[in-house]
Amino acid sequence: MFVDKVKVYVKSGNGGNGCMSFRREKHVPKGGPDGGDGGKGGDVIAQAFDHTNTLVYQYYNQHYRAENGEHGKGKNMHGRNGSDIIMKVPVGTIIRDAETSDIIADLRAAGQNAIILKGGIGGRGNARFKSSINQTPRVAEKGEPGEEKALELELRIIADVGLVGYPNAGKSSILARVSDAKPKIADYPFTTLSPVIGFVRIGDEKSFVLADIPGLIEGAHSGVGLGDEFLKHITRTRVLIHVVDVAAVDNRDPVKDYKMINKELLLYDKKLSELPQIIAANKIDLPESKAGFQNLCRHLAKKDRIIIPVSALTGEGLSELIYSAYQILEKTPVQEEIEEDIFEYNYDPVFTINKEGSRYILSGKTVRRAVLMTDMENDLAVAMLHNKLKNMGVIKALIRAGAKDGDTIVVDDVEFTFAA
Repeated sequence: MFVDKVKVYVKSGNGGNGCMSFRREKHVPKGGPDGGDGGKGGDVIAQAFDHTNTLVYQYYNQHYRAENGEHGKGKNMHGRNGSDIIMKVPVGTIIRDAETSDIIADLRAAGQNAIILKGGIGGRGNARFKSSINQTPRVAEKGEPGEEKALELELRIIADVGLVGYPNAGKSSILARVSDAKPKIADYPFTTLSPVIGFVRIGDEKSFVLADIPGLIEGAHSGVGLGDEFLKHITRTRVLIHVVDVAAVDNRDPVKDYKMINKELLLYDKKLSELPQIIAANKIDLPESKAGFQNLCRHLAKKDRIIIPVSALTGEGLSELIYSAYQILEKTPVQEEIEEDIFEYNYDPVFTINKEGSRYILSGKTVRRAVLMTDMENDLAVAMLHNKLKNMGVIKALIRAGAKDGDTIVVDDVEFTFAA
C-alpha cells in the first residue's frame, strides 16, 4: 500500500513538578528546604530512514506522545527526564504544521532528525528558592506542560532520474528492464498508480536511483488524473527520461504527446521544464514506429534534446539510454546541499495580547511557560509570577492595551485577575 500524505498528532511530555519539602531528621531542627526539581518532558523527534518509501505506518499510527518527566522528591532528589518519542519517516518526507502549513522540517537524507516539539522543562523545587532573606521558601514550580500539534506529512520520492510520459508509453517496462524494481506491467493505460523506484547499476561502481512516475495526461498540473499528486514526486530529480510511444499504439501522435507532457511540466513547476531531458523513443521494434520516430526527430532537430530509439520489449537501446542518463547526472549538481542533519522548529518568543471584552488573552512561549509553571493557589508563587511578568514588560504592555485592575487575564486554560 502506497501512502504519500497523512495527518498525525503529536504531543511532547510534560515537565515534572518541583517538590516542596523540608529536611526532617533527628537532631537537625533547622534542616532547611530539600525539594528536588522535576524532570524534563520528552521531545517529539522525526527521523528519516531509508527502509521504506511509503507513509503507510503513519497512516495506521497517527498519534505520538512523548513521556512526561517525573516529579521531584524530597532529599534533593530530582525527577527523571521523560523519554523522547521518535517518529520514523521515509527519506524525502516534508513535515508541515497542519494549522499554518508552515514547513517544520524537510528530511532528505537517512539519519536526519527533526525536533518537532520540545518537552516541557521541569519545575524547580523549593531548595532552589532559598536565599539569605528567605531561608524556608514555601514555593515550588509546576512542570511546564508539553505541547500538542497536528502535523501533515508529505512524502516526495527522492530519485536521481525520473521516468515521465503518457500512460502506456512503456515507462514501467523500461524500469523493470534496467533496474531491480518489479513494477506492475500490463497492456492498458494507468497500470501504474503510484511511484515505483528502482536501483540501476552501471558496472561495479556506478549506479543511480530511477523513479517511474504514473502516466500523465492533459491537465495533470491542475489535478486531472491525480496528475499533481504524481508530479510532486519528480520535483527532486535531476534528470528526466521522457518516454514517448513512437509506434502510436493507442492512435496518439508522438509529437503531440511530447509537447503535452512538457507543457504540463512547465505549468506545474518551471524548474521541471528546465531539467536535462532525454527522449526515449520507445516501441522502436514495431514496424509502425518508423514514421513516428522520424516525425519526432524532425520536431526535435532544433531543440537541445537527446533522442534515443529504444525497445522495452527487446532491450534495444536501453544500455545507451541508461549510460547517457548517468553521464548527464554526473554533470548535474544536486539542487540543494544538506548543511545540517538536525533541524529544530523555532518558536516565536515574543508575547502577544488580544482583547476580548474585559478579557486579555496572552500568548507566547515565554509567557506561557511562566504562567503555567506557577502554582496559582500559592500567594508567594503568584507574587513571583507578577515580578516575572513585570520584568518581561508584560504588565506595561497590558496597561497600554487598556487593562485595568480587576480585568481577567487568560493564558491557555488559566485565568487570573489583573493587578498593576
